[in-house]
Amino acid sequence: MDLRYLPVTQPNASAKSPITVLRIDPHLWELELIGSSQTGESAGHTAREWCEAHNLTAAINAGMFKTDGNTHVGFMRFREHVNNGKVNSYLSVAAFDAHDPTSPAPFRIFDLDAPQITLQSILKDYDSAVQNLRLIKRPGWNQWGQQGRMWSEAALGEDASGRVLFLFSRTPFSMHDLNQELLSAGIGIVAAQHLEGGPEAQLYLQVGELKLEMFGSYETSFVENDSNAKPWPIPNVLGVRPRTSTTR
Repeated sequence: MDLRYLPVTQPNASAKSPITVLRIDPHLWELELIGSSQTGESAGHTAREWCEAHNLTAAINAGMFKTDGNTHVGFMRFREHVNNGKVNSYLSVAAFDAHDPTSPAPFRIFDLDAPQITLQSILKDYDSAVQNLRLIKRPGWNQWGQQGRMWSEAALGEDASGRVLFLFSRTPFSMHDLNQELLSAGIGIVAAQHLEGGPEAQLYLQVGELKLEMFGSYETSFVENDSNAKPWPIPNVLGVRPRTSTTR
């Protein structure tokens, strides 16, 4: 697991907080989706609280959720538990828990408009999958045109070596500009999906005495300032913990 901060290069960025990149080797770290639909709780928790309650080393938003405050907006399955079984129009699916434990790709972000790729084909090889809005298409194509809307961002990426990237920016960007920052940063990113924006976006990490709790603020037409001072509860997170010899 590596932690890196990317300096903001966009000259018109409204703030200059660096972009955080947590790079994770999925051969050494186990991914887990956890949320209130599994625990039966009526309210969500912050990423830090999810980590503390479920022994996770790091956690990030699992994706946007519906107005019921529980259900993921796209397909979401973690092993035997299905949070949302309906597929929407979003073209990015992150998959893990490969059926073959010797799989060279224990984690992969798939494009649903790639040849011969469907959710059904993905689930033939992986037990867990989460569908989200696409940011970067394999092998590194910015999928967003320029727009006026911008927000703090939590995103999930994959690099050219198949490593997981937890990505967070308190600095608000249009998604076109954020993609350009990531693609030009030399981190080898080949695919990425949007998880959450604005004050609900967050990333938490605790390794030894190191504790990092990062959360967003700005979102066009919602919270148009940088004043948010605490993380908001969220219903679902994607977390990691060290693999053991018995981990599936």
